[in-house]
Amino acid sequence: MRKKKKQKLNKESTAYFFLSPYLLLFTVFIIVPVIMAIILSFTSFDSVNFPKFTGLKNYITLFTTDSVFMQKVLPNTIKFSLIVGPLGYALSFLLAWMLAQIPHKPRTIYALIIYSPSLTSGVAMTVIWKVLFNGDQTGYLNSVLLNLGIIREPIQWLQSTDYLMPVMMLVALWSSMGVGFLAMLAGVLNINQELYEAGYIDGISNRFQEIMYITIPSMKPQMLFGAVMAVVNTFQTGAIGVSLSGANPTPQYAGQLMLNHIEDYGFLRYEMGYAAAISVVLLLIIYISSKVIYRLLGEKE
Repeated sequence: MRKKKKQKLNKESTAYFFLSPYLLLFTVFIIVPVIMAIILSFTSFDSVNFPKFTGLKNYITLFTTDSVFMQKVLPNTIKFSLIVGPLGYALSFLLAWMLAQIPHKPRTIYALIIYSPSLTSGVAMTVIWKVLFNGDQTGYLNSVLLNLGIIREPIQWLQSTDYLMPVMMLVALWSSMGVGFLAMLAGVLNINQELYEAGYIDGISNRFQEIMYITIPSMKPQMLFGAVMAVVNTFQTGAIGVSLSGANPTPQYAGQLMLNHIEDYGFLRYEMGYAAAISVVLLLIIYISSKVIYRLLGEKE
Protein backbone atom coordinates (compact mmCIF):
# COMPACT_ATOMS: atom_id res chain seq x y z
CA MET A 1 0.00 0.00 0.00
CA ARG A 2 2.78 2.39 0.95
CA LYS A 3 4.70 1.43 -2.17
CA LYS A 4 1.71 2.29 -4.39
CA LYS A 5 1.27 5.63 -2.63
CA LYS A 6 4.96 6.37 -3.09
CA GLN A 7 4.78 5.52 -6.81
CA LYS A 8 1.71 7.72 -7.22
CA LEU A 9 3.45 10.57 -5.39
CA ASN A 10 6.50 10.21 -7.63
CA LYS A 11 4.32 10.35 -10.75
CA GLU A 12 2.49 13.44 -9.49
CA SER A 13 5.74 15.17 -8.53
CA THR A 14 7.10 14.53 -12.03
CA ALA A 15 3.96 15.97 -13.58
CA TYR A 16 4.10 19.06 -11.34
CA PHE A 17 7.79 19.48 -12.20
CA PHE A 18 7.00 19.74 -15.90
CA LEU A 19 4.01 22.00 -15.19
CA SER A 20 5.99 24.29 -12.89
CA PRO A 21 7.20 26.74 -15.63
CA TYR A 22 3.62 27.25 -16.79
CA LEU A 23 2.30 27.52 -13.22
CA LEU A 24 5.01 30.06 -12.40
CA LEU A 25 4.27 32.22 -15.45
CA PHE A 26 0.52 31.90 -14.92
CA THR A 27 0.88 33.01 -11.30
CA VAL A 28 3.20 35.93 -12.07
CA PHE A 29 1.38 37.30 -15.12
CA ILE A 30 -2.27 36.32 -14.45
CA ILE A 31 -3.08 35.56 -10.82
CA VAL A 32 -0.92 38.28 -9.22
CA PRO A 33 -2.11 41.10 -11.56
CA VAL A 34 -5.75 40.09 -11.04
CA ILE A 35 -5.34 40.09 -7.24
CA MET A 36 -3.55 43.46 -7.39
CA ALA A 37 -6.30 44.92 -9.59
CA ILE A 38 -8.98 43.76 -7.13
CA ILE A 39 -7.06 45.26 -4.21
CA LEU A 40 -6.40 48.57 -6.03
CA SER A 41 -10.06 48.83 -7.05
CA PHE A 42 -10.89 49.57 -3.40
CA THR A 43 -8.35 52.39 -3.20
CA SER A 44 -7.54 55.86 -4.48
CA PHE A 45 -4.18 55.54 -6.21
CA ASP A 46 -2.44 58.02 -8.52
CA SER A 47 0.57 55.72 -9.22
CA VAL A 48 2.84 58.04 -7.17
CA ASN A 49 1.47 58.28 -3.63
CA PHE A 50 0.67 55.24 -1.52
CA PRO A 51 -2.88 53.90 -2.19
CA LYS A 52 -5.61 55.11 0.18
CA PHE A 53 -8.40 52.69 1.03
CA THR A 54 -11.79 54.04 -0.13
CA GLY A 55 -14.00 50.95 0.08
CA LEU A 56 -16.68 50.70 -2.60
CA LYS A 57 -16.39 54.33 -3.64
CA ASN A 58 -14.91 53.53 -7.08
CA TYR A 59 -17.68 51.04 -7.89
CA ILE A 60 -20.41 53.39 -6.62
CA THR A 61 -18.99 56.21 -8.73
CA LEU A 62 -18.71 53.94 -11.76
CA PHE A 63 -22.38 52.88 -11.71
CA THR A 64 -24.00 56.06 -10.37
CA THR A 65 -22.11 59.19 -11.40
CA ASP A 66 -19.95 58.13 -14.37
CA SER A 67 -22.43 59.03 -17.10
CA VAL A 68 -19.87 58.36 -19.84
CA PHE A 69 -19.47 54.76 -18.67
CA MET A 70 -23.21 54.06 -18.26
CA GLN A 71 -24.45 55.93 -21.35
CA LYS A 72 -21.59 55.41 -23.80
CA VAL A 73 -18.87 52.95 -22.80
CA LEU A 74 -20.97 50.07 -21.44
CA PRO A 75 -23.62 50.17 -24.25
CA ASN A 76 -20.85 50.48 -26.87
CA THR A 77 -19.00 47.48 -25.42
CA ILE A 78 -22.14 45.33 -25.24
CA LYS A 79 -23.25 46.26 -28.77
CA PHE A 80 -19.76 45.72 -30.17
CA SER A 81 -19.43 42.34 -28.42
CA LEU A 82 -22.90 41.06 -29.36
CA ILE A 83 -22.27 41.79 -33.04
CA VAL A 84 -18.57 41.11 -33.53
CA GLY A 85 -18.39 38.06 -31.20
CA PRO A 86 -21.13 35.88 -32.75
CA LEU A 87 -20.41 37.03 -36.32
CA GLY A 88 -16.68 36.42 -35.93
CA TYR A 89 -17.38 33.03 -34.37
CA ALA A 90 -19.74 31.99 -37.18
CA LEU A 91 -17.33 33.32 -39.80
CA SER A 92 -14.44 31.37 -38.25
CA PHE A 93 -16.39 28.12 -38.46
CA LEU A 94 -17.65 28.82 -41.99
CA LEU A 95 -14.18 29.63 -43.33
CA ALA A 96 -12.67 26.64 -41.53
CA TRP A 97 -15.29 24.32 -43.04
CA MET A 98 -14.81 25.79 -46.53
CA LEU A 99 -11.02 25.41 -46.34
CA ALA A 100 -11.42 21.78 -45.28
CA GLN A 101 -13.09 21.06 -48.62
CA ILE A 102 -10.07 22.02 -50.76
CA PRO A 103 -6.68 20.30 -51.27
CA HIS A 104 -3.86 20.60 -48.75
CA LYS A 105 -1.52 23.10 -50.48
CA PRO A 106 -4.07 25.80 -51.38
CA ARG A 107 -5.72 25.24 -47.98
CA THR A 108 -2.44 26.07 -46.23
CA ILE A 109 -1.96 29.23 -48.27
CA TYR A 110 -5.54 30.45 -47.72
CA ALA A 111 -5.38 29.62 -44.00
CA LEU A 112 -2.20 31.70 -43.67
CA ILE A 113 -3.81 34.60 -45.54
CA ILE A 114 -6.92 34.49 -43.35
CA TYR A 115 -4.93 34.15 -40.12
CA SER A 116 -2.35 36.86 -40.87
CA PRO A 117 -4.61 39.90 -40.10
CA SER A 118 -4.87 38.77 -36.48
CA LEU A 119 -1.07 39.10 -36.26
CA THR A 120 -0.61 42.34 -38.20
CA SER A 121 -3.92 44.14 -37.54
CA GLY A 122 -2.23 47.08 -35.79
CA VAL A 123 0.08 47.89 -38.72
CA ALA A 124 -2.53 47.10 -41.36
CA MET A 125 -5.07 49.26 -39.53
CA THR A 126 -2.84 52.30 -40.02
CA VAL A 127 -1.66 51.49 -43.53
CA ILE A 128 -4.85 50.10 -45.07
CA TRP A 129 -7.98 50.99 -43.15
CA LYS A 130 -7.15 54.62 -42.40
CA VAL A 131 -6.32 55.15 -46.08
CA LEU A 132 -9.49 53.36 -47.14
CA PHE A 133 -11.71 55.40 -44.80
CA ASN A 134 -9.82 58.69 -45.05
CA GLY A 135 -12.24 61.59 -44.55
CA ASP A 136 -11.26 63.64 -47.63
CA GLN A 137 -11.62 62.98 -51.35
CA THR A 138 -8.33 61.08 -51.44
CA GLY A 139 -9.76 58.30 -49.27
CA TYR A 140 -10.40 55.23 -51.41
CA LEU A 141 -14.00 54.77 -50.32
CA ASN A 142 -14.89 58.45 -50.60
CA SER A 143 -13.19 58.61 -54.01
CA VAL A 144 -15.25 55.69 -55.35
CA LEU A 145 -18.52 57.02 -53.93
CA LEU A 146 -17.84 60.53 -55.31
CA ASN A 147 -17.01 59.18 -58.77
CA LEU A 148 -20.18 57.10 -58.78
CA GLY A 149 -22.25 60.11 -57.74
CA ILE A 150 -23.54 58.36 -54.62
CA ILE A 151 -22.32 61.18 -52.33
CA ARG A 152 -21.70 64.88 -53.07
CA GLU A 153 -19.04 65.55 -50.45
CA PRO A 154 -16.55 63.37 -48.55
CA ILE A 155 -17.75 61.59 -45.42
CA GLN A 156 -15.70 61.74 -42.23
CA TRP A 157 -15.87 57.99 -41.63
CA LEU A 158 -13.45 57.90 -38.70
CA GLN A 159 -14.62 61.09 -36.96
CA SER A 160 -18.38 60.65 -37.38
CA THR A 161 -20.46 59.32 -34.50
CA ASP A 162 -22.64 57.50 -37.04
CA TYR A 163 -19.90 55.62 -38.88
CA LEU A 164 -17.03 55.04 -36.43
CA MET A 165 -18.61 52.06 -34.65
CA PRO A 166 -19.59 50.21 -37.90
CA VAL A 167 -16.06 50.73 -39.23
CA MET A 168 -14.64 49.38 -35.95
CA MET A 169 -16.85 46.29 -36.25
CA LEU A 170 -15.69 45.72 -39.84
CA VAL A 171 -12.01 45.96 -38.86
CA ALA A 172 -12.58 43.72 -35.81
CA LEU A 173 -14.22 41.04 -37.96
CA TRP A 174 -11.39 41.26 -40.48
CA SER A 175 -8.81 40.65 -37.75
CA SER A 176 -10.82 38.11 -35.71
CA MET A 177 -9.60 34.98 -37.50
CA GLY A 178 -7.03 34.06 -34.88
CA VAL A 179 -6.35 31.01 -32.73
CA GLY A 180 -10.06 30.13 -32.58
CA PHE A 181 -10.17 29.88 -36.38
CA LEU A 182 -7.11 27.59 -36.44
CA ALA A 183 -8.66 25.40 -33.73
CA MET A 184 -11.86 25.03 -35.74
CA LEU A 185 -9.91 24.22 -38.90
CA ALA A 186 -8.00 21.51 -37.01
CA GLY A 187 -11.28 20.20 -35.61
CA VAL A 188 -12.91 19.91 -39.05
CA LEU A 189 -9.86 18.22 -40.56
CA ASN A 190 -9.64 15.63 -37.79
CA ILE A 191 -13.21 14.36 -38.03
CA ASN A 192 -13.38 10.68 -38.90
CA GLN A 193 -14.55 10.47 -42.53
CA GLU A 194 -16.34 7.21 -41.80
CA LEU A 195 -18.90 9.20 -39.80
CA TYR A 196 -19.95 11.01 -42.98
CA GLU A 197 -20.32 7.73 -44.87
CA ALA A 198 -22.42 6.29 -42.05
CA GLY A 199 -24.49 9.46 -41.95
CA TYR A 200 -25.38 9.28 -45.63
CA ILE A 201 -26.36 5.63 -45.17
CA ASP A 202 -28.64 6.70 -42.29
CA GLY A 203 -30.42 9.31 -44.39
CA ILE A 204 -28.37 12.53 -44.51
CA SER A 205 -29.05 14.04 -47.91
CA ASN A 206 -27.23 17.40 -48.07
CA ARG A 207 -24.29 19.39 -46.74
CA PHE A 208 -26.36 21.39 -44.25
CA GLN A 209 -27.53 18.21 -42.51
CA GLU A 210 -23.96 16.92 -42.64
CA ILE A 211 -22.74 20.04 -40.79
CA MET A 212 -25.55 20.02 -38.22
CA TYR A 213 -25.56 16.31 -37.37
CA ILE A 214 -21.93 15.28 -37.86
CA THR A 215 -19.45 18.16 -38.22
CA ILE A 216 -20.50 20.36 -35.29
CA PRO A 217 -21.15 17.52 -32.77
CA SER A 218 -17.80 15.93 -33.68
CA MET A 219 -15.78 19.09 -33.00
CA LYS A 220 -17.50 20.35 -29.87
CA PRO A 221 -14.22 20.94 -27.94
CA GLN A 222 -12.90 23.13 -30.77
CA MET A 223 -16.24 24.94 -30.98
CA LEU A 224 -16.09 25.61 -27.25
CA PHE A 225 -12.51 26.87 -27.44
CA GLY A 226 -13.35 29.10 -30.42
CA ALA A 227 -16.37 30.56 -28.60
CA VAL A 228 -14.36 31.36 -25.46
CA MET A 229 -11.58 32.96 -27.53
CA ALA A 230 -14.16 34.99 -29.47
CA VAL A 231 -15.64 36.33 -26.22
CA VAL A 232 -12.28 37.13 -24.63
CA ASN A 233 -10.84 38.78 -27.76
CA THR A 234 -13.99 40.81 -28.38
CA PHE A 235 -14.23 42.20 -24.86
CA GLN A 236 -10.48 42.88 -24.81
CA THR A 237 -10.61 44.88 -28.03
CA GLY A 238 -9.80 48.48 -27.35
CA ALA A 239 -7.14 49.74 -29.72
CA ILE A 240 -9.31 49.73 -32.84
CA GLY A 241 -11.36 52.86 -32.18
CA VAL A 242 -8.40 54.84 -30.82
CA SER A 243 -6.13 53.80 -33.71
CA LEU A 244 -8.71 54.63 -36.35
CA SER A 245 -9.87 57.95 -34.91
CA GLY A 246 -6.46 58.95 -33.59
CA ALA A 247 -7.80 60.05 -30.20
CA ASN A 248 -8.63 58.72 -26.77
CA PRO A 249 -11.40 59.32 -25.95
CA THR A 250 -12.82 58.75 -29.42
CA PRO A 251 -14.98 61.54 -30.97
CA GLN A 252 -17.97 62.10 -28.64
CA TYR A 253 -17.17 58.65 -27.16
CA ALA A 254 -18.75 57.05 -30.26
CA GLY A 255 -16.19 54.24 -30.34
CA GLN A 256 -15.22 54.19 -26.67
CA LEU A 257 -15.00 50.66 -25.26
CA MET A 258 -14.19 49.51 -21.73
CA LEU A 259 -10.49 49.07 -22.44
CA ASN A 260 -10.36 52.63 -23.76
CA HIS A 261 -12.05 53.81 -20.56
CA ILE A 262 -9.48 51.92 -18.48
CA GLU A 263 -6.62 53.44 -20.48
CA ASP A 264 -8.19 56.90 -20.23
CA TYR A 265 -8.42 56.85 -16.43
CA GLY A 266 -5.36 54.72 -15.73
CA PHE A 267 -2.69 56.11 -18.07
CA LEU A 268 -4.00 59.56 -19.04
CA ARG A 269 -5.63 60.74 -15.80
CA TYR A 270 -3.53 58.53 -13.47
CA GLU A 271 -6.60 57.43 -11.48
CA MET A 272 -5.31 53.88 -11.15
CA GLY A 273 -7.76 52.82 -8.45
CA TYR A 274 -10.74 53.81 -10.57
CA ALA A 275 -9.20 52.16 -13.65
CA ALA A 276 -8.68 48.99 -11.61
CA ALA A 277 -12.39 48.99 -10.66
CA ILE A 278 -13.35 49.20 -14.35
CA SER A 279 -10.96 46.34 -15.16
CA VAL A 280 -12.52 44.17 -12.43
CA VAL A 281 -15.99 44.83 -13.88
CA LEU A 282 -14.67 43.87 -17.32
CA LEU A 283 -13.14 40.70 -15.87
CA LEU A 284 -16.48 39.75 -14.30
CA ILE A 285 -18.30 40.30 -17.61
CA ILE A 286 -15.82 38.06 -19.43
CA TYR A 287 -16.07 35.43 -16.69
CA ILE A 288 -19.88 35.36 -16.76
CA SER A 289 -19.93 35.23 -20.58
CA SER A 290 -17.45 32.34 -20.56
CA LYS A 291 -19.58 30.46 -18.03
CA VAL A 292 -22.64 30.86 -20.24
CA ILE A 293 -20.69 29.50 -23.22
CA TYR A 294 -19.43 26.53 -21.18
CA ARG A 295 -23.03 25.83 -20.19
CA LEU A 296 -24.14 25.91 -23.83
CA LEU A 297 -21.25 24.08 -25.51
CA GLY A 298 -19.40 22.23 -22.78
CA GLU A 299 -19.70 18.51 -22.21
CA LYS A 300 -21.73 17.53 -19.14
CA GLU A 301 -19.13 15.06 -17.93
